[in-house]
Amino acid sequence: MAVIGDFTVPAESFALDAALADAPDMIVRADRLASHSTEGVLPFLWATKGDFETFREALRNDSTVKSATVAAERSGSVLYQLKWNQNFVDLINEMIDQHAAIVEADARAGSWRLKLRFTEEGEVSSFQRHFSDTGVTFEVNQLYRPDAPRQREYDLTPEQRDTLVTALDKGYFEIPRDISIEELADEFGISANAISQRIRRGSANLVRNTLTITADRERDEE
Repeated sequence: MAVIGDFTVPAESFALDAALADAPDMIVRADRLASHSTEGVLPFLWATKGDFETFREALRNDSTVKSATVAAERSGSVLYQLKWNQNFVDLINEMIDQHAAIVEADARAGSWRLKLRFTEEGEVSSFQRHFSDTGVTFEVNQLYRPDAPRQREYDLTPEQRDTLVTALDKGYFEIPRDISIEELADEFGISANAISQRIRRGSANLVRNTLTITADRERDEE
């Protein structure tokens, strides 16, 4: 039965180590993924919150990047189209050979957060052992089954997830806030009340399916 692993891996072992070091406040998130093919893997990355001029120059000088061009720009965000060097392509090939399919990818502060899908849970252990032997540490933060009702993306609807991620990237949760609820609503073309409801319901689902699941598991093991 399929399982999804939430992993953390250092940028120095994956990609964009130099670029993220030069622009340490930058947050990058994959816009589209090709899960089982190296052709076009991570072709587009959204960048937010950091020094865009520094990051743009750093991308061009990063050893994992073959070329980087600006595909789109919007308030506070830039979409880059990337072509990766062969070493990174080889790493992605190796991950695929170890039965991992990339579902999500984002990076900040020198590390990547990856969601990888495996056909069977046992493949996660063999994946970690393989890369540990090569000196690359994929640290597991959480494993869950996508078909389990309580753990399917933490019970978030696609709209709730997009709203929460965008709110985080745009600084809605900062103190003081970098963006108002009205400005956030404009990003999605809906009312401030609708955005507020998405944030409240999405946050409730996240807490219910992370903190309370952990508490339930601890009680079951007592």
